[in-house]
Amino acid sequence: MAPDILAEITDMLVEIVGDEYLLAEEVTMKTTFNEDLALESIEFVALAELLHHRYGAEVDLMGFLAEKDMDAILAMSVGELVTHIGRITHTSLSRVSAGSSPASAG
Repeated sequence: MAPDILAEITDMLVEIVGDEYLLAEEVTMKTTFNEDLALESIEFVALAELLHHRYGAEVDLMGFLAEKDMDAILAMSVGELVTHIGRITHTSLSRVSAGSSPASAG
C-alpha cells in the first residue's frame, strides 16, 4: 500500500510544483518537504486539498502538521505523510469492513 500512496503523493506534488522540478528529483520516503522539495506554505495548502479530495476528510494534513513542533514540520519527510495516510486509510477500511457484515445490514 505504501508504494501506491507514495506514487499518488508524487503525482500530487508534480501537479502542485510542476514536473520540470520533480523530474530532476526522485521522490522517496526519505525526501523532505522543506529541504529537498522546498515546498512553500501555499503549496502545503494545495497538497492538503488534493489529499482531502483523494482520501477524504480523515486525512487532515493541517491537523497532522498541527500536532508537530516547527522543527518536526521542517524535517518532515514524504514517508511520514505516507505512513500517516496508510494508518488513516487502514483504520477507515477496518471500520467499513466491520460495519458491512450481514448482521449490520438489517
